Amino acid sequence: MRPDLIRFVAAVNRAIGLRRFERAGQLDKNSTNMNIAGTEAGNREEKQAPKAAPGSAKKVTMPKIRAFSAHLLTASGSFLAFLSLVAMSEKHWTAAWAWLGVALFVDGIDGPIARRLDVKYVLPSWSGELLDHVIDYVTYVILPAFALYQASLMGEGLSFVSAALIVITSAIYYADTGMKTEENFFKGFPVVWNIVVFTLFAVHPPAWLAFAFVLMSAVLSFMPVYFVHPVRVKRLRRITAIFFALWGATATLTILYYHMEAPDWLRAILIVSGLYLYFIGAVLQIFPRLGRGAAAKAG
Repeated sequence: MRPDLIRFVAAVNRAIGLRRFERAGQLDKNSTNMNIAGTEAGNREEKQAPKAAPGSAKKVTMPKIRAFSAHLLTASGSFLAFLSLVAMSEKHWTAAWAWLGVALFVDGIDGPIARRLDVKYVLPSWSGELLDHVIDYVTYVILPAFALYQASLMGEGLSFVSAALIVITSAIYYADTGMKTEENFFKGFPVVWNIVVFTLFAVHPPAWLAFAFVLMSAVLSFMPVYFVHPVRVKRLRRITAIFFALWGATATLTILYYHMEAPDWLRAILIVSGLYLYFIGAVLQIFPRLGRGAAAKAG
């Protein structure tokens, strides 16, 4: 090859290599500038963003303490249930129903306290409703069923069948999200087995009648029959409150004074007041205008 042609080719190769080098350098420079710009932008955003106070998310305030104390009050029902279970296992029925009575009292006051303290708003990650359902299933269902079986109130066979009916139907009932009506009636028997089984203990009906009442109540759990809430239903609320207070006072006397051996006159009051609370919801369902005028005046 001629020397002048060789020199020309070498010069072209050097020129092409230089341009590639310059282009690569320009790309590296642009990339570096972009990285610097992104870093500066991130720094500006960090400076502009408000900084959270150290430990603010975990800060314990007095409203949170008060709200959590309401949950503790509800949870204390589990310990009361445990005390009742111990008494039932030893067949100390007076103590067993006394502890369940205290648990029923706690269940009656924890809801209003929680609403007054705005627990759902102050502690949104803690479900008071779920906690209440857990405690209620133990005190309203499991313990009464165990008491029925432990005492062999209807004989060993019927008592076992009754306990099985109670726990199974009640579990399904608690899964029903539409158990309440607009007037705060319960749709279906509201599985208040603590009240039913206590009355059976106090009254001592024949075994067949006691089993028939348990079976009827279990079936009514799934029927669209109204049962009254003793406080929230406005229709005939004053009369219902009187009968509920009468039943509560009679039950207290039966437990604490007569030690589950109530005289006939006290049993009669317990039966009448209990039957009113059991059937008044269905009566108001059949007669929808009954007590509506007084309820409207009450607000």
